[in-house]
Amino acid sequence: MTGSASPTAFHITIEPSGRNFTVPAGDTILAAGIAQGINLPYGCQDGACGSCKCKKISGTVQHGAHQSKALSDAEEAQGFVLTCCASALSDVVLESRQVTQEGALPIKKMPTRVTTLQQVAADVMVLKLQMPANDAFAYHAGQYIEFLLQGGLRRSYSMANAPHLSGQGLELHIRHMPGGKFTDQVFGTMKERDILRIEGPYGSFYLREDSTKPIVLLASGTGFAPIKAIIEHLQFKGITRPAALYWGGRRPQDLYMMAWVQTKLAELPNLRFVPVVSDALPEDNWQGRTGFVHRAVLQDLPDLSGHQVYACGAPIVVDSARTDYLAAGLPQDEFYADAFTSEADKAAP
Repeated sequence: MTGSASPTAFHITIEPSGRNFTVPAGDTILAAGIAQGINLPYGCQDGACGSCKCKKISGTVQHGAHQSKALSDAEEAQGFVLTCCASALSDVVLESRQVTQEGALPIKKMPTRVTTLQQVAADVMVLKLQMPANDAFAYHAGQYIEFLLQGGLRRSYSMANAPHLSGQGLELHIRHMPGGKFTDQVFGTMKERDILRIEGPYGSFYLREDSTKPIVLLASGTGFAPIKAIIEHLQFKGITRPAALYWGGRRPQDLYMMAWVQTKLAELPNLRFVPVVSDALPEDNWQGRTGFVHRAVLQDLPDLSGHQVYACGAPIVVDSARTDYLAAGLPQDEFYADAFTSEADKAAP
């Protein structure tokens, strides 16, 4: 008598939406969901940022390698799951309130051509890419693409312009990471008309338009890129919800598009702007707010229970904001984040 064969796929149900999909044995829950149009929350896809963390209601999963700051042993013992590195060992029911009914946009691979390289700060380049004329590329403001590099390497960057402006090309803000395989190329050998391959769109960081709550837009450094796209989208769609932009950098020059922000402030009466600098030098003559940018939000808005927050930038800023804002009353499912996780962050223990 032969034993029964092990299942080749398991059934995943997401509550409270009731959406469901199958995950082949050995595949991650997140990858299977994306492939089947289930728009689960996620960020780095490498077990480093924690954006995909959700609560397991029932079933058994096995986690692959991940960082403890993304999912601690205590959280795992409480039933939390990182879908980007968890494979199912049985049928599983998860709780995730960020699943949308519209499903994910199609993910495409395509060639792009570099049209302009504009250095806007000592370590920030604005890169613009021309998309193939015969291949529409749909994305939500706030999402990102991945560059497909030699050797199977990938590097992720958010679109800095809203979808309605993509006919002018995709805009990306790239910070130079010395020794970085891609950023050294951008700041060194890359030139106009170079051909690059991309894949996307990815990410669950985009404006939820079904809410009327006031919005806090929190950015550190080049985390401003997807926030810029969201502001352009707000303007294009005529959304008049109150929005407050808090943009932080170490020095004033890290706030590399202040003129653009000032233009938008004149055009959008419901937009408020608070620039914050943490390490200004005397020669900077900085007269504005100082300290950590996420704390500036709490100084102005100590009660966040009625707000919706979109946070993007360095992992330490996003993680600190999540912790402190939930303590200030922000509902957990009203915090949307994209931590800019570098390869060094991903490689950390």
